Amino acid sequence: MAMMKGFSNAFRIPELRKKILITLGLVFVCRLVAQIATPGVNLAALGEIMKDMQSSQNNFFNWFEVFTGGALGQCAIGFLSIWPYISAQIVIQLLGSVIPALEKLKRDGESGRQQLAQITRYLTIVLCVVQSWGIATALSNPAMLGIAHPAASDLVINPGIGFNIMTVICMTTASLFIMWVADQITTFGIGNGASLIIMINITSRLPQALFAMWDRYLGGGNFAEAKYADIAVLVIFFLLVVLFTVGLTQGVRKVPIHSARRSVSGGASFGMQQTFMPLRVSYTGVMPIIFAQPLIQIPSSLLMRVAPVGSRVHEFAKALSEPGPLHLTVYAALIMFFTFFWVATQFNAIEISENLKKSSSYIPGIRPGRATAEYLDALMTKITLIGGTGLLIVALIPMMLMGGMEVPWVVASFFGGTSLLIIVGVALDTLRIMESHLLVRKYEGFLSHGSLRGRGGV
Repeated sequence: MAMMKGFSNAFRIPELRKKILITLGLVFVCRLVAQIATPGVNLAALGEIMKDMQSSQNNFFNWFEVFTGGALGQCAIGFLSIWPYISAQIVIQLLGSVIPALEKLKRDGESGRQQLAQITRYLTIVLCVVQSWGIATALSNPAMLGIAHPAASDLVINPGIGFNIMTVICMTTASLFIMWVADQITTFGIGNGASLIIMINITSRLPQALFAMWDRYLGGGNFAEAKYADIAVLVIFFLLVVLFTVGLTQGVRKVPIHSARRSVSGGASFGMQQTFMPLRVSYTGVMPIIFAQPLIQIPSSLLMRVAPVGSRVHEFAKALSEPGPLHLTVYAALIMFFTFFWVATQFNAIEISENLKKSSSYIPGIRPGRATAEYLDALMTKITLIGGTGLLIVALIPMMLMGGMEVPWVVASFFGGTSLLIIVGVALDTLRIMESHLLVRKYEGFLSHGSLRGRGGV
């Protein structure tokens, strides 16, 4: 009830109502870009190939179909969407931990952040050109992707250098336009524009997932013989997974911080404040899954293309790409590795301890300086182990549903993994921002008790 009243109150505030309408309008524009087909592509042949790929439950193509919001099936100019921009941000963020010049820019305040943003945009253009050229080349030579469908030879009407250049111009321009739209949403709308666009791309597949569920359990499709009790089990299981994901996203470990009393001129003093430092359980967000998934799918797909059918290498690559013991083991290992790797590169315990020391603050029972850094490092390691385990559970659920209950990928993807983490995280961030507007203007928020916390990351 409080949630519905919060949404009703949101439209009573002119400024907030304007932000919501701007966000909806710009998101609609992004969805239009994802429906405009790339010139020179035979959509009829593409439709036949995509139908064959979906029926074979090809994880590599299904993964792209979900995260591009269906742009892959249309071979749309917005196929790259916001991902080159996100990739550029991740690269700059990682390099900022090892390259002194970039690290200095991060510490230079607003001017440094603007320069980093400009470098990120230039890197985005480079990634767009490289990726779109690779897409154009693959479309002209479908055999590179192992596509042996009869319609593959008719996929591009006039292949050649002209088609490649046109594809690069169209996809790069569309991706940069979406990047600009994301910045406008962040500036004039509600929430983080890039995260919202990704979430909308994922949720755009929800109608298809509902139709697949209907065909499996209630319709006359191939899976209509499934038990009706499975529906109730899946619904209850979905609610439990969502609750677990919300808890994982919102969970924090509160480290108490005390500020020493300091005297100023005139005899007045201030300090002795008791606050806390929130260390998020899900410090890495969805980054480990985003890193792990391509590192499995891309090498396995390449090996299956170059190795002879029936050879040990081909069978190994096939077992690695399909949901099974080998795939799950490697996937789990990569997720845990990147979880600790991301925390190691982004969480600087020494810098935090120095900042606490400079502000005359300390952790009760811990000596300032090196002891504080060691304490925070050890504590963050334990928290990361818990968060990584929870992230691993959420990431493996879709694959277990596909392997154990033969749930279609388009349905299973909403039960966990990157899709659910992004949807839950972005929804919480957006609601938190809207709630802050409501509380400032003395309106009730979305919760009767407590408050929403943001993810703090994509």
